[in-house]
Amino acid sequence: MKLLNTYDDRDEAENAEQRLIGEKRLASERDATVVIYNLFGLPTWGNFHRLGMYRLDELQVLLEGRAAWLAQEKERHGEILASLTTVAKNYGLEIPQHWI
Repeated sequence: MKLLNTYDDRDEAENAEQRLIGEKRLASERDATVVIYNLFGLPTWGNFHRLGMYRLDELQVLLEGRAAWLAQEKERHGEILASLTTVAKNYGLEIPQHWI
């Protein structure tokens, strides 16, 4: 398990935890009067998508209309893939070929 995200709100953190598949854990930590919630889980593209992270929703919409892309969509796709490349390296994941 790895740290997937951090939340300021307990309800939001608990909702996110419920969306994850596989091993997961929610841990809180306190700093003075502030409490933050760390969500640990399996770092998979599916879990990141369920959490609404890394613009995966936007990538899905882009890929559905891939045949009719304009320059703007191609540029946006490149930006998303660039950030996903960093995520993949950080979590030891491979970017699916059909996303490229």
